[in-house]
Amino acid sequence: MASVHACQEEWQAYTQHDFVQQLASGTLHPTAYLHYLKQDFLFLKQYARAYALAIYKAKTLAQMREAVPSVLALLNSEIAHHVTYCNQWGISESDMEAEQEDFGTVAYTRYVLDAGMTGELVDLYAALAPCSIGYAVIGAERIKHTETTLEGNAYRSWIEMYANEEFQSGVTTAIQRLDSLLEEIDINSQRAQELIHVFKTATRMEIAFWQQGLDAV
Repeated sequence: MASVHACQEEWQAYTQHDFVQQLASGTLHPTAYLHYLKQDFLFLKQYARAYALAIYKAKTLAQMREAVPSVLALLNSEIAHHVTYCNQWGISESDMEAEQEDFGTVAYTRYVLDAGMTGELVDLYAALAPCSIGYAVIGAERIKHTETTLEGNAYRSWIEMYANEEFQSGVTTAIQRLDSLLEEIDINSQRAQELIHVFKTATRMEIAFWQQGLDAV
């Protein structure tokens, strides 16, 4: 994607963040991970709302239908994984519902929703893209580099979830959907630069989201 190439420095800082490296090696402090899980639970609730917003912003019935699987996957898979995992640590869904949103969580999720509310469908998908694409990249890279050392890693299920075929396939579909919306936009135009800015800003928010987990220790 052109947006990724336009913000390589930010993209590397996001997908190669210390939080990710420590998670993959199994050395991440449990406090950092639990803080991340609680905040990610709250983040994913807003992320699901953003995909629901895509249905509203869509101009065709086909575009409306395209957004439905993402909403269902978030509600029935990713959030369910967080609930199940946190239950193992003695943290219930109601505990996470009662958790306060950290500043980074508020900033990121409201930015995505604002991009969708004030922009067009393509703006919303550009703001949503760094999360799903980045997690797919991280999952694929971490499983490749750590597949022989996952035994005993407390975060193994997280790595495997984002590396699995179902998630990777869903992200491929999301990239194709965004690319189709970008086809009619001149890469050298002001409009293209606006969308790159949206993507880059959301990527920077992802970096801050990892960091707030480390800062919780």
